[in-house]
Amino acid sequence: MSSVGIGGGGYKGVGGGGGGGGVSSKREKPRGRQHGLTTQKRQEIKEAFELFDTDGSGTIDAKELNVAMRALGFEMTEEQKISPEDIKRIAKELGENFTDQEIKEMIEEADKDRDGEVNFDEFMRMMKRTAYGLKPMNIFHLLKLCQNTKHLKPLKSLLVTHGLIKDTHFVLHEFVSSCFNLGATDLALSTFRSVRNPNVSVQNLMVRGLSNHNLYEDLLHVYAECQALNCPSDNYTFPFVLKACSALGATEFGKQIHCVVLRTGFERNIVTQTALVDFYAKNGDLRIARALFDKIPEPDLVLWNTLIAGYSFNGFDEKAFQVFGQIRLSGLRPNLSTLASVIPVCARLEYLDTGKSLHCFAIKCGLLSNDFLVPAFISMYAGDVELSSARRLFDSAAGNNVIVWNAMIAAYMQKKEFFEAFRIFHLMLKAGLQPDFVTFVSVIPSCQNSNGESIHAHVIKHGFQNQLSVSTALVSMYAKIGHISSAKLLFDKMPSRNILTFNTIVSGYVNNGLPEASLALFTEMQLAGFLPDTVSIVSILSACSNLRAFFPGKSAHAFCVRRGIELNINASNALLSFYTDCHQLASSVKFFQIMSAKNTISWNIMISTYVHNKEVKNASSLLSQMHKEGVKMDEVTLISILPSYHDQEYLGQGTSIHGYALKMGFDSDISLANALVSMYCNCGILDSGNLLFDCMPEKSLESWNALMTSYRCHNLKCKVLVLFAEMIKENVKPNHITLLNLLPMCHSKAQGKSIHAFAIRTGIIHEAPLITSLILMYARFEDIDLCSKLFEMEKTRDISLWNALMSVHVQRRKAKIAVTVFHRLLRFGFEPDKFSVLSLVSACVQLNSLILTDSAMGYIICNGFDKNLAISNSLIDLYAKCGNILTARKIFDRLIEEDSVSWNVMISSYGLHGDAISALGLFDKMQGSGLKPDDNTYLSILSACSHAGFVEQGLRIFNSIIEQGIPSMEIYSCIVDLLGRAGHLNEAYGILQKLPCKVSMSLLESLLGACKNHGNVELGEKIGEQLLEIDSENPGSYIVLYNLYAAAGKWTDADKVRSEMEKKCLRKIPGFSLVVRDSNLCTLESCLKS
Repeated sequence: MSSVGIGGGGYKGVGGGGGGGGVSSKREKPRGRQHGLTTQKRQEIKEAFELFDTDGSGTIDAKELNVAMRALGFEMTEEQKISPEDIKRIAKELGENFTDQEIKEMIEEADKDRDGEVNFDEFMRMMKRTAYGLKPMNIFHLLKLCQNTKHLKPLKSLLVTHGLIKDTHFVLHEFVSSCFNLGATDLALSTFRSVRNPNVSVQNLMVRGLSNHNLYEDLLHVYAECQALNCPSDNYTFPFVLKACSALGATEFGKQIHCVVLRTGFERNIVTQTALVDFYAKNGDLRIARALFDKIPEPDLVLWNTLIAGYSFNGFDEKAFQVFGQIRLSGLRPNLSTLASVIPVCARLEYLDTGKSLHCFAIKCGLLSNDFLVPAFISMYAGDVELSSARRLFDSAAGNNVIVWNAMIAAYMQKKEFFEAFRIFHLMLKAGLQPDFVTFVSVIPSCQNSNGESIHAHVIKHGFQNQLSVSTALVSMYAKIGHISSAKLLFDKMPSRNILTFNTIVSGYVNNGLPEASLALFTEMQLAGFLPDTVSIVSILSACSNLRAFFPGKSAHAFCVRRGIELNINASNALLSFYTDCHQLASSVKFFQIMSAKNTISWNIMISTYVHNKEVKNASSLLSQMHKEGVKMDEVTLISILPSYHDQEYLGQGTSIHGYALKMGFDSDISLANALVSMYCNCGILDSGNLLFDCMPEKSLESWNALMTSYRCHNLKCKVLVLFAEMIKENVKPNHITLLNLLPMCHSKAQGKSIHAFAIRTGIIHEAPLITSLILMYARFEDIDLCSKLFEMEKTRDISLWNALMSVHVQRRKAKIAVTVFHRLLRFGFEPDKFSVLSLVSACVQLNSLILTDSAMGYIICNGFDKNLAISNSLIDLYAKCGNILTARKIFDRLIEEDSVSWNVMISSYGLHGDAISALGLFDKMQGSGLKPDDNTYLSILSACSHAGFVEQGLRIFNSIIEQGIPSMEIYSCIVDLLGRAGHLNEAYGILQKLPCKVSMSLLESLLGACKNHGNVELGEKIGEQLLEIDSENPGSYIVLYNLYAAAGKWTDADKVRSEMEKKCLRKIPGFSLVVRDSNLCTLESCLKS
């Protein structure tokens, strides 16, 4: 291969004084350029040739020349032609200006095929024969000629070979800049890492370039490497590093950078201050962001914009809007960035008038031509009642701007006008516009079952199937339409994933009722190296709520605290909702009180929590506090509070809520109207509820169900049936809730069967609550066989079905069968709930078997049901009725907290065992604990006093009841029984005469029995006459009166009573006794016969 030699002389011939092997030039022209070169010029020429002499041979062969030409942007092959224009341009870039005549002469001499151009070989010969082969050049000129990364790589080889990168920071700076400009970030990183001692300029160049390419992890690595090499930082470095920390959520690292800023004295630089405010705002710590902002004496517009963006990003739109007002008061003129931040705020706050003013301002300032503002205004107008304004703006500005088309699609999506969104997408394709990934991300959520796969095909056709955002949107789409398996398949095939992708599939599993799978994927996400963000936490807390997984949820809370995520309002609301769903009222209240910021959703969750826990006063108090603090109440607030107004005393508050709804224009909301109907009916004002229902312009199925439920709760059977008939007449299709209201109203089994048949025809028979109600309905009509058949026919047996069947058998006194059902439940692998266990305990009470009771107790303790207060109370009652009062007391003493039922059961148990002293002691202890006794408490303690003959104590308790109000008839019955048993018959009769209502037969029968026991014939006769006047057909009264006369020796009167009984054909109902024999329950009569 020919070579070009470099001699000690000038361009006399390239081999001219000593380049042995060189080729002498025969060319005579242009002689003026051949002589008279200065020493400096000769040195530059020598350095230029040495730059490309990579093998150190002292000559540049064709291969080395080709490398040089590639660095200049000319990658030549032997077939390529080089025109005169190319030669002239190359020479000019190398610092030489040839005339057209000189180039023509050079080509004529080298052009052997006479085509006016030179090929590779001819060009090589021309370079060897002329003294102008490679003129002096500099690296800057070479870099300007690089058009792509292929040009950079050979140039880097030359720079590395000659040590220019390590020793010359100017060369390094220019080369790395070119790498970033051409997108060769890997080449820039590898070049940087070959530098031994980078200075602050190189460091800043790297962090800026990596930030511009969103390579934030690499940026932080580069910064860390520079710090390890003791490279200083300046006010140009910190903003880019803080921006990377914001993007990656690297809160702790960002705080360390803040410390470095303070230590190095750069905290007063306005750019660094802006970056710090932006960092804290984007990481949700707006308290620190605002504190930093307030310390700046004269914030510029960029800083104000940063604060607005931070408030907007974290959902604090009201505060963002307040800051915008402060900008105007400060005299600063809003710019494009200000409008870009505040327009979405106006959209979310529905400040349409302000948004229109900003639209006018943008037109006046000539900002509307910006590609971002038109889509932003379209999105803002999407919040209007109609999309006419948005559509007019779109029609006037659409053109070929894909961003505007995307905004219009998004606007229709926001209004849930999916068909129109899809139509805009179709028009976009018809107009010949090329959709981008934002288009697909916007339109994919509009897909239903029918067109989801069609959009997926368009994605593949346009080559976006591997685009991360589009793939994530497709995963979300398949999850939302219930095709979770397709979503998972697409997720598994994705070549790359990010945190958003994992969040999408995790939330997809949660929304499709697969919380366990979502927890597994959440773990997989962490193992893949992705740190959970706010969206991840919200999804996983929802899964924990569904599973009632308290401890995993607490772990998520701890993670939020460590990472500062709990400061985000969405994460805070998710945590509050989690504690509510797990029935942790105390934790919910505590967390609500310490929340750094609250929005309407926060207040709604807390109000709903109080309502569900029957804390009506607290719910009303919180609503008042919310109103005082100026938090805007929405429809959900009113719907949340209304269920707590369920009695006549709350009617005024409920009416006030109705008035507020009318004032705020919420009366058109169907869900709120339904809640108001229920409120009026629950408060006993059925006419108002009915009137409101009739005035509703549009009724949903829930509207009919709400009124029907109210009628059922008031036992208005006819009105329920009439309303159902109207509902069918209006062509409203009932659901299982409707039938649940109808079933308790059935007068006969035939009516129940017709509802059963309707459920089968309409396909709603498989709803577990409906089957449960059908079982209870058939049990009411004593068709136990049909109950069992219904249960056995259901393939997917919900635990509620097992509970219903157990309850039926317990109510029918078939306790042994109920226990068998519980055994089957366990054998089939179902998890009993508290209702299952309560039915089991009730069955044990009926069987009265201490062995079975101990077994049930063991199961309850092993499975943690003993922590449930209702079950513990039932166990106290069970052991007392089985004769083991000591165990009953131990269970009572071990209760973590007692309610009135706990005290009542234990007092009643002592009374059952005749231990009135212990019962009275416990009663005093209950009053000392601050718990107010109720009617059941008084009945239990009076019954205990009655059986023990404690007249004085009983009367004292009775008198205290009278002081508090009018006692119930049951309490009157108890005190009469107590006095009657003790022989205080006249006192007992005196109480009966003072009753505020008509005396019941049970009271008179009780006192008549006492007269017989104590031989008070005179009073007995009076009571007997009263009983016979009330019910002359009751054999019990005759028998007691007969026994009274017989015991007093008045046989004539006794015979008259017997004759009267015989005349009316009245007979005494025989009694029977139950005993346990060979583990079986049987009557005493049957045992004697056997």
